[in-house]
Amino acid sequence: MKKINLYAESGFDDKGLKRLLVNDSPYFKILNFNFRAGQELPVHAHNLDGQISLAVLEGRGEFLGADGTTLMAEAGDVLVCDISKPYGLKAHTDLRLLVTIAPPI
Repeated sequence: MKKINLYAESGFDDKGLKRLLVNDSPYFKILNFNFRAGQELPVHAHNLDGQISLAVLEGRGEFLGADGTTLMAEAGDVLVCDISKPYGLKAHTDLRLLVTIAPPI
């Protein structure tokens, strides 16, 4: 077993989004990203099989998709998609995001 407190381990950075590798195994990868208001993860995709989940732990923003598609994102919301499909996120407030990738890349 492994326990990590995301709030104690990873804060915010005014210069760019802050990233913490929470878990990396052959089965899945977990990352924590912390965004200041206005920061974003640009829309992108990976030429791989698998899925990704983006779970908003704190804050508000928008999930971003292909062709300018947006979905509101707030604490408790989870986006699940194929990793080969375009995705991203823009923070409207300070925002904590937990990302799970399976299988890991």
